[in-house]
Amino acid sequence: MAALLTFSALPVMAANFTPPQGCKLEVTVQNRGCTVSQHYRCSADAPGDQWVVYFTPDGPTYQSRIDRETRWMESTDLNTGLVDTLEEGARDDASFSTLTKTGADEFDFWTRSNNGERLHHVGRDELTGDKVDIDGVELEITKFRLSTYSESGDELIKREGQQFISRAQGRFYGGVETSSDWTGASENTNDSPVSFAFPGQPGFGETKPEYDCDLQMVRGGKPDLLRQLMILKEART
Repeated sequence: MAALLTFSALPVMAANFTPPQGCKLEVTVQNRGCTVSQHYRCSADAPGDQWVVYFTPDGPTYQSRIDRETRWMESTDLNTGLVDTLEEGARDDASFSTLTKTGADEFDFWTRSNNGERLHHVGRDELTGDKVDIDGVELEITKFRLSTYSESGDELIKREGQQFISRAQGRFYGGVETSSDWTGASENTNDSPVSFAFPGQPGFGETKPEYDCDLQMVRGGKPDLLRQLMILKEART
């Protein structure tokens, strides 16, 4: 947990992102949906672990860590302090290597939050066979489905759509999807990457989102559980 970033001293509109001591920023990604993500790795972590922090126009919103198999190890809502962590002993852990080797991967695991909530996640990723070049980065397109259940077995949210993977970087990126929750509400979102900035390139470390910000709807006022589910939406990217 030494790599957990503390933002209390960070100005909301800071121009550039600096990762924690002992960590190295690898790439800054401007995404649809008015977010910019900072992807970094830390020398003290297990080999293959990597972190991401997402920024909106209001500043950093959440942070997550995945392992080399893209398991969703932990995610933190930086506004509320809500933390979700992976429970060990999953029935079927997510596996990036299985997806890239066989073209499909199913998963079935639980997460636990620091407010005591346990959530059950069941789904599948599948490569479509299509590849795209986005800003000089080769990505493969996936389709996925994911259902999240309460500890008592009630379905809370259902998601399906497409995402992207980078074999070279060992991670997922968001895409176009449809989600619906237990209230009956549904929405379509597009969190696809638009541009990549690597060390020495313009935009590297930039924290101001550039795309779709005039279209972004404020999501304030949602129940704590729904906020928690929205955090988990991006936990492995």
